[in-house]
Amino acid sequence: MNMASVGILFLFFIVIRAQSEGKNFVKVECKTENVGQYGQQSMLDCVVKTSEEVKEPKITVVTWKKKGSEDALLVFHKGKTTLRPGYKFAESSWNDRNMNISLLITNTMMVNSGDYTCLVFTDSGDDEETETSLRVTAKYNKPTISFIPENITRREDVILSCSSVGGYPEGQLRWFDEHNKNWPASSEMEAELTNDGLFKLSSKLTLLKNSIFSKYTCVVFNSSGGKEDEVTLEIPDTAASEGQEQRKVSDQTSKIVAPVVVIGSLIVGLLLALLIYRRRSQRHHREVPTCESDAEQGDHVEMYKECEDGTA
Repeated sequence: MNMASVGILFLFFIVIRAQSEGKNFVKVECKTENVGQYGQQSMLDCVVKTSEEVKEPKITVVTWKKKGSEDALLVFHKGKTTLRPGYKFAESSWNDRNMNISLLITNTMMVNSGDYTCLVFTDSGDDEETETSLRVTAKYNKPTISFIPENITRREDVILSCSSVGGYPEGQLRWFDEHNKNWPASSEMEAELTNDGLFKLSSKLTLLKNSIFSKYTCVVFNSSGGKEDEVTLEIPDTAASEGQEQRKVSDQTSKIVAPVVVIGSLIVGLLLALLIYRRRSQRHHREVPTCESDAEQGDHVEMYKECEDGTA
């Protein structure tokens, strides 16, 4: 082996040793879990840390991938950055001296949820492939309420329907009356996963006749139990006050009937008293003899004469 060959081998050994030792000077630190909002920008937070021995490190390679996909989302190599649409460095003015290698997702969709890997090389060494994850959430839209029948009255049962779409993870719909009382026993809720990966929540509340309040509120809660939005249905006055009107009419009827009954009783009592008085008077008159009646009944001439004389 000549001197030239020995020199090449020695140089190769020095390079390999330097790269091996360089791993101790470079560390990629990523946030374990990142949370993104559907339809908004999301960031996978990663930075390159170097030891004090490393002065002015320079990044040579950055590669971002999503687990399960062979295609890279972002590649920086030889001073050139290759990006897939919707992905870029979090810092718009990023360069190879910037140790913040965070990945920005410009319009977060449900398909962006999952695990990611980041690989970095520097002129002072490299680190193993680092993992991070993104959890995507979506806020539910303002609920809407419909009802059957279209004209609500207290004389028949009513079904209220509430729905809210565009949320993730699965949330809840709850009903409250005008006294802020929850109605879980009378409602049924369903959660449907739509094609865009978001949930549609639906809930029905059955109201029995003669038990309808003046308003009902449907509230949508996220998976953590936090209130996101609500909608309130005002029941028409004709339906809500129908029972009160019925009670009012009943009270008025009672107020009218009571005096009538009293007056009627007094009238009946007076009539009975008058009838009894007349009967007694008639009996009294029958007991007093008259000249004509005595004369007719007895046909006594003497009694007749006495009556004429006025002595009887």
